[in-house]
Amino acid sequence: MLRPQDTATRERKNLDGVWDFRLDTDGTGHKERWFSAPLAQARPMAVPASFNDLVTDQATRDFFGDIWYQRTVRVPRGWEGERIVVHLESATHRATVWVGDAEVVSHEGGYLPFEADITEHVTPGEEFRLTVCVNNTLSFQSIPPGVIEETVSGPKQRYWHDFFNYAGLHRSVWLSATPTRHLEDVTLVTGFTDDARTTGVIEYTTETVDAGDLGVEVVVRDADGAEVARGTGASGRLEVPNVHAWGLGDGYLYDVEVRLHDGDDLVDSYHVKTGIRTFEIDGQRLLLNGEPVHLQGFGMHEDHVTVGKKHDPALMIRDFELLEWIGANSLRTSHYPYSEDVLDYADAAGVLVIDETPAVGLNMGLGGGIFGSQGYTTYSPETVNEETQRVHADVIRDLIARDKNHPSVVIWSIANEPESETQGAEDYFRPLFDVAREADPTRPVGFVNVMLAPHGKDRVMQFADLVMLNRYYGWYVDTGDLVAAEKNMRTELEAWAGDGKPVIMTEYGADTMPGLHQLPAEPWSEEYQRELLDMHHRVFDDIDAIVGEQMWNFADFATTSGIMRVGGNKKGAFTRDRQPKAVAHLLRERWTRR
Repeated sequence: MLRPQDTATRERKNLDGVWDFRLDTDGTGHKERWFSAPLAQARPMAVPASFNDLVTDQATRDFFGDIWYQRTVRVPRGWEGERIVVHLESATHRATVWVGDAEVVSHEGGYLPFEADITEHVTPGEEFRLTVCVNNTLSFQSIPPGVIEETVSGPKQRYWHDFFNYAGLHRSVWLSATPTRHLEDVTLVTGFTDDARTTGVIEYTTETVDAGDLGVEVVVRDADGAEVARGTGASGRLEVPNVHAWGLGDGYLYDVEVRLHDGDDLVDSYHVKTGIRTFEIDGQRLLLNGEPVHLQGFGMHEDHVTVGKKHDPALMIRDFELLEWIGANSLRTSHYPYSEDVLDYADAAGVLVIDETPAVGLNMGLGGGIFGSQGYTTYSPETVNEETQRVHADVIRDLIARDKNHPSVVIWSIANEPESETQGAEDYFRPLFDVAREADPTRPVGFVNVMLAPHGKDRVMQFADLVMLNRYYGWYVDTGDLVAAEKNMRTELEAWAGDGKPVIMTEYGADTMPGLHQLPAEPWSEEYQRELLDMHHRVFDDIDAIVGEQMWNFADFATTSGIMRVGGNKKGAFTRDRQPKAVAHLLRERWTRR
């Protein structure tokens, strides 16, 4: 599946705006066929956006179930004879789509795109009714998981990820036109022909539909538009002389145009931006273009005041400006795939990305980042089971299919903080690592380990190419005692380093109320957050195997309400409205001098 694009042969129409919206509080929408007529009792709702924080009543904000969106769409009259597709960049956590009365697609997985060919259901020049029923209910067979529990006030959605379960159409919806004989997929793998890296290599493969008698041509152009390589065939290898390698802070991109042609006639054209680079593990080092690289940056969230997980270009640019200011060179898409526009920006900025699936909360020993059993067994026929594993595998495949051509993406993370110390965990994850490596044999694969599975007890890290750790010494353990925290963390990290794999600290930090100052430093104060990070950095600098540090979190973010979360998670280096806490200046001083 290729995302909608405007090319010499393709067009797209953006469907963002104000849609009709209705919560299905009684669960009758499907039975009553709400898709078959204008949506009754509808209210206006912005697309894209999370619906939750745009309203003022608690019941709507916390609603789980079917959520209906509808609008009318006019098909451009010039699309006669074209293949017409409706494309949704995301619908959290699953959706069914109708065109008029016809159901055209259903999709499971809230952060990845899906589409449907609707050519037979629409007429160029005329309008049609587009209806999307989003469902945000979580179960043990969804990724991420959750459960519905009965309470004295009625059924409640419970989940174990420590961020608010925002829902809706978070990213753009498109109507697009392609030729009926068209390109379906393009895969690029880059490298160099020589150790001096003067000549770049682009290996390509293509997939087409109804194009058996058509020729395939690939043209590579540099950033100035000059042609630097050309080849023919459905797959091949192109060499780029005098290559400008993609690197940190130097997101140099080549334009790869794939063309289907019938003799001299152009049938279809699609463009992919790519950076020519290599990324590999050498012992305990991460190598970008053959040179050691140390990741520094953050775990981040798609989370903003009012709009929730909506993708917004202005907010994205602000975040990347802050990453540059603070000296970050990397981020993790914790704990789900971000908008592909974010990866486009990272490609152009030369920022490295750990790309993560939405598999967060697969651990009944944890709850929202707070230690304590949740009363369920994680892996069992009744909880996380073979069906969960099947859904998880599909999500891994979908993530890699979407993001495989982005030079910024250097590591796949297939889960965050799962239970990984049991036989059930070993059996669950072994085949999932195989799924990831089959989908992309070129990038390292890992998962993020939690403190309940320390070195010597974890049974999943054996499948990973590198070690990624979330640790909260000085916060959840050894709270307020940084001397003990430093000693205990050093002992554990040295043990992980002894396994011979590179180690990335994917989370470390402390909740901090902006403006709270205390001497001597106490937990929740800005001074304590600074001292805690200073302690971590001393340990990192003493252990050669630690090749990455990503503080948790880039900015404060929304969570479920509770006595442990005062207005959300406050571990950010920046406030939720993206203003620096004192620790941001500490990080800037450290990261800009490296």
